[in-house]
Amino acid sequence: EKYFDETTMSVHLRENVLPMAKKGVPGAWDFVEVGKKPLVADDIKDISREIIEEARSRADGFIEIEREGSTIIQLGLFRIVITKPPFSDGWEITAVRPVKKLSLDDYKLSEKLKERIAQRAEGMLIAGSPGQGKSTFAQALAEFFVSQKKIVKTVEAPRDLVVPENVTQLALSLGSPEEIHDVLLLSRPDYTIFDEMRNTKDFQLFTDLRLAGVGMVGVVHGTGAIDAIQRFIGRIELGVIPQVVDTVVFIKNGTINKVLSIQMLVKVPSGMTEADLARPTVVITDFETGKALAEVYSYGEETVVVPVVTDNQSVGAKKIAAKAIERAVQRFADEVKVEILSDNKAAVYVPKYAIGGLIGKEGKTIAHLEKELGIGLDVRELGEDTKQEPRGEAVSFRKNIANRYIELFVDEGLTGKDVNVSVDNKYVATFNVGKNGIIKMRKHNNLGKVLSNAFNAG
Repeated sequence: EKYFDETTMSVHLRENVLPMAKKGVPGAWDFVEVGKKPLVADDIKDISREIIEEARSRADGFIEIEREGSTIIQLGLFRIVITKPPFSDGWEITAVRPVKKLSLDDYKLSEKLKERIAQRAEGMLIAGSPGQGKSTFAQALAEFFVSQKKIVKTVEAPRDLVVPENVTQLALSLGSPEEIHDVLLLSRPDYTIFDEMRNTKDFQLFTDLRLAGVGMVGVVHGTGAIDAIQRFIGRIELGVIPQVVDTVVFIKNGTINKVLSIQMLVKVPSGMTEADLARPTVVITDFETGKALAEVYSYGEETVVVPVVTDNQSVGAKKIAAKAIERAVQRFADEVKVEILSDNKAAVYVPKYAIGGLIGKEGKTIAHLEKELGIGLDVRELGEDTKQEPRGEAVSFRKNIANRYIELFVDEGLTGKDVNVSVDNKYVATFNVGKNGIIKMRKHNNLGKVLSNAFNAG
């Protein structure tokens, strides 16, 4: 305690090092010396023993986790971590204490967000980097819910939230997830605050309780607001995420930096154009403006988080699409190169031996891949210049659009030669001219639809 003053956030004691402390507030602190001489191992051991004895004798002291190489203790307002060899390379004590207590009014919430928290936010995540003020905001929420005559409990490891006396704090480290699950369902709280969600079991417990109808607030580490949602991907089904989390509050420098809203829609993902590519999509929007920021959906065998981009930001989205196509095609060829030609067309370059297997009998394999990936694929032999612009002389043609096929008729002298087809000066595909100068393609595959739309648009 002698190392702390009213501005100290945390104290760091390590053998053979001067005592150090973080002083200030989240986002604006200094790391300063708080002792004149380095502590030796015996000094750290003595302080550790005093802390453990104090925790065992005080009503507000708990030994939360005790292992061979580390001990985690909650002593009043102090959260203390002690590590020792061989787990760490030397004796060390880290003690953290909240420096400021805030109410929800201190965060100057918009009326829209106040209404959301008071009435609808029953699956909320509080995200941010370590030391940015996540737990402080969680404490303010707990007090707000209590003031609204709600029953509030917390799940913590360790129990370090400073909450009103009528809030029960449960220690996850001293009980199994099953025990926490049973206690919370039987005691029927209106809201449960789950502090410091880290591993898969924590996220699954949060999900189970939320789907059981308990209002949940989870605290997670993340460098961005969308990162908090990504922590659920792979741990629960994609379609369940919007039922579990509806609001994300990102805390930075002790203030609310961004608020996200989450919903599930069946739509064509941003950047795709074909109506038959519609799929269940988790849409992440800015809560205040309603602007879509990112979409989460299945892309082939992968679940991807794709930013909703403007034209000058589309390079990143194209890279994501190219990587997904490359992974899908690698089971047919050892070497694959992918070039995204447009929003609905990609060129796939594979060795000559792999072209037949990739296309498949009557084009069934490539058609399946196109449907799976949501983009048309033009298969080419590896070694062709992937950056070469279509060149040559313009060729006049006639067209015939039947029920199942599109036929393009060119001069019979071009039979056996390759021609490039472009739409609105954008390259679409390369065809070999068939017998009697005819180029024939299916009307209802992706390429046929592109040409049909182009003809309809003149």
